[in-house]
Amino acid sequence: MSQDTLVHDDDGAVDPNLPPDPSRRFWVTTACAVGGVAGVATAVPFVSTFAPSAKARAAGAPIEVDVGDLAPGQMRTVEWRGKPVWVIHRTEDQLAGIKTQDPLVADPNSQRPGFTPEYAQNEFRSRKPELFVCVGICTHLGCSPTAHFAPGAGAGLPSSWEGGFLCPCHGSTFDMAGRVYKNKPAPDNLEVPPYQYLSDTRIIVGVDEDNKA
Repeated sequence: MSQDTLVHDDDGAVDPNLPPDPSRRFWVTTACAVGGVAGVATAVPFVSTFAPSAKARAAGAPIEVDVGDLAPGQMRTVEWRGKPVWVIHRTEDQLAGIKTQDPLVADPNSQRPGFTPEYAQNEFRSRKPELFVCVGICTHLGCSPTAHFAPGAGAGLPSSWEGGFLCPCHGSTFDMAGRVYKNKPAPDNLEVPPYQYLSDTRIIVGVDEDNKA
């Protein structure tokens, strides 16, 4: 019998004084190697889930919006930080209608903190009266209101309606400046995100005096 062959006692135990069988060492080593490779193969896709995608990295970045072709009365929706942002070119009639709603809305000049930058704490809630920028999410429970720009009474809308937004979830209403009406579930006006004009026809959402890119 060779020295590399395992020798057993009568009771079947391996003689500890002799070296192990080389073939056994081979299979043990192979099993460990295969297990290690399998572990790495399993870990790679798991770890890769923590790597942010290009879309995720860009989600919080400022976005530029061309408003040069946005006609009066039209609304454009863009995405910023995973939220819908509405950009609305208000007509002269819509601006006049906003003034008539001052007594009916809860916070006419957006004095409540948290949802309106200082430059939008005015009746029109904007840098320039004709262009309105807001986050299209109700401040109640996060539903997305629907646009109802035509004046006049309608389902869930009063006869004094001058255009604005109706939240389908719990009936909160907002005027064309995103101001919430009194006695509605929503506690605040629609949020105005940070934004600036890059030119007369282009804005950037996500950047202002207090929020740098």
